[in-house]
Amino acid sequence: MYEQENIKPYGENGSKRQQVETMFDNIAHSYDFLNHTLSFGIDRLWRNSAIKYLKDCMPKYDSVLDIATGTGDFAVLAFQKLKPSRVVGIDISEKMMDVGREKVRRLGIQDHIVFEKEDCSSLSFQDNSFDAVISAFALRNFENLDACLKEMRRVMSEDGHLSVIDLCTPVSFPMKQLFYVYSRLVMPLVGKFVSSDDNAYSYLPETMSAVPQAERMCSIIRNAGFTNVRYKRLIFGMCILYTADK
Repeated sequence: MYEQENIKPYGENGSKRQQVETMFDNIAHSYDFLNHTLSFGIDRLWRNSAIKYLKDCMPKYDSVLDIATGTGDFAVLAFQKLKPSRVVGIDISEKMMDVGREKVRRLGIQDHIVFEKEDCSSLSFQDNSFDAVISAFALRNFENLDACLKEMRRVMSEDGHLSVIDLCTPVSFPMKQLFYVYSRLVMPLVGKFVSSDDNAYSYLPETMSAVPQAERMCSIIRNAGFTNVRYKRLIFGMCILYTADK
């Protein structure tokens, strides 16, 4: 068990999965605004880096699975940039996906992007179903990281690719010191004010510092069966891109 698997948004009562579902249901109405605001819009650049990796790997993708899709920003970007026939976004929070469903309806791409409630640790999809598996800002929220990674690999086609981004703690001066103050003071205060959830934006920085990062996360991904596992720190060192092949 990894340290972040023991961290829950609302204390000891209930499983982490149940509490994370409740947390994201609570903040779904403000998630996009806070996500873009608290990252100063850089989260869009991070997602683009993950998609660029996939474009460089293969000229054509037929199907993409977005794990913990949330409000669907990553799923939409994958469809727009990779032009697959279908993108499936899965999440445990229906309210987050409801925002995503409305988003793709407004864009007129609801025939290509679908959202389904799924637990990543036990996916309902058949083996080798997707050319690419993507995920953004979710690794620290999994109750069973090993099981989720194994499921990602299982549903990926034999020549498929993994592209995952997750927030991390910067390691270089002065970003390391600035980020500590920002994540511990500014982020919880703004998050509480906008989302009206006292716990969510304290939980998120806590899990960011606890989740395995860089080489250690690469080792965990390899242990799940992936090959050619790599990582790259993205702009300002607040986000890591993990890539791998089946």
